[in-house]
Amino acid sequence: MPIDFHAEQNRHTYTSRSADQGWADLLESIVSFKGKSVADIGCGGGIYTKKMAELGASETVGIDFSNNMLDTAKEACSAYPNIRFLPGDAMHTPLPDGSLDIVLERALIHHLSDLNACFREAGRVLKTGGILIVQDRTPEDCLLPGSEHHFRGAIFELFPRLAHIETSRRHSSETVVNAMKEAGFGHVNEARFWETRNTYRRFGELADDLETRRGRSILHELSDEEIRTLIVRLRALIPERDRDIVERDRWTVWSARKQANRG
Repeated sequence: MPIDFHAEQNRHTYTSRSADQGWADLLESIVSFKGKSVADIGCGGGIYTKKMAELGASETVGIDFSNNMLDTAKEACSAYPNIRFLPGDAMHTPLPDGSLDIVLERALIHHLSDLNACFREAGRVLKTGGILIVQDRTPEDCLLPGSEHHFRGAIFELFPRLAHIETSRRHSSETVVNAMKEAGFGHVNEARFWETRNTYRRFGELADDLETRRGRSILHELSDEEIRTLIVRLRALIPERDRDIVERDRWTVWSARKQANRG
């Protein structure tokens, strides 16, 4: 069964980790967040909303369609007075026209079929010259081989049906770039990035993460027996040593600037 983002039992699925500092460094190489008004559309549990506030954003608003996710994000970010959360979706946000300097859409667009509408909405809420940052996996990112760091690759090698599910919902880079341009964005740039997803002190922590299906919606497609098979496979793949286990995923990050001549 696919994950239900509205279910109460899944509300903490995307709050159990922190944003990678390497991710923050990459975004700061694209644009400075200091003193900027920022939106995190599809914010989930607020992990990246919080990080952007820590990077110096003057105002950060998280948007998500799941009230359970928003409640959890509010709890996780309660110590940040410059963060607020609002219900909405990628095509219809409650944000005013031209009110933002930066829009982040991380791990969002693979849930959408109409990228043009999504990017038009981002363009509506951005100021002229504002920056849209989109992060997601392309089909090529998904199919990289598994390794002691790239666990998703091992998942898809072990369960090919999941590779089909995953790649069929991912957009090619060409599709994303064309949709950005059609929505009125220019200066489109693309980067590929290995993001540290999590660090485990021992294998048991990783096994527990997999058994509880935290932070990986694709694992909800597997039975309990298949999860156990996956854990055995990763145990064989990851060397035994007195060192943290570091999990990394490869992403593609697109950035673009809102043009002055948007309609």
